[in-house]
Amino acid sequence: MVTRIPGVMPPNFSAVYALMFCAGVFFPTHLRWSIPFGVMIVTDLALNLYYQFAKGIDVFSPGIVIYLAANYFGYAGLVVLGRRFKPTSHFLGLLAGGLLGAVLFYLITNSVSWLLNPFHNLEYTRDLKGWIIALTRGVGGWPQTWEFFRNTLLGSGIFTALFAGAWKLTVAESPTEKGEEDHKGEPQSAAEPEEAKA
Repeated sequence: MVTRIPGVMPPNFSAVYALMFCAGVFFPTHLRWSIPFGVMIVTDLALNLYYQFAKGIDVFSPGIVIYLAANYFGYAGLVVLGRRFKPTSHFLGLLAGGLLGAVLFYLITNSVSWLLNPFHNLEYTRDLKGWIIALTRGVGGWPQTWEFFRNTLLGSGIFTALFAGAWKLTVAESPTEKGEEDHKGEPQSAAEPEEAKA
């Protein structure tokens, strides 16, 4: 996904959160997990190779692999949250669901980052203060984590609105479905009961 390429978008401003949430809402059962997680596995592998060889970061260390697994747990939570909604849900309800998913993902992944501390950040002490720092300020040399949170909310909100809006404008309003809805309220003709008897 283009939004995951380093430097293309601000940090954490990504379509990933919306993709996972909307997959839960709109995708059929047999594609709900395979498509979004297939995309994530391929892009994560490419990103990890980039950071390993271009940036010299040991992304295949056990702590980072466990942290990455926690991200996938968060992604699964977004899909499950999406299942609480229906494709026919109100647009604003879907948008609120996408934003709620972003908040939950942020809390889960930053809490795991604080707990596992894969980069051995001194700021992440094992107490309430360390956890609050992980959720708000983060570590030196990086943007503050509240900025990542802001970008997560913006990305999730914008892309959820785009995905849900596109669905409602194309699939939900397709001529076939619209025609079926138009006929739902029509009274049966006099011939129909006779045909049913034959």
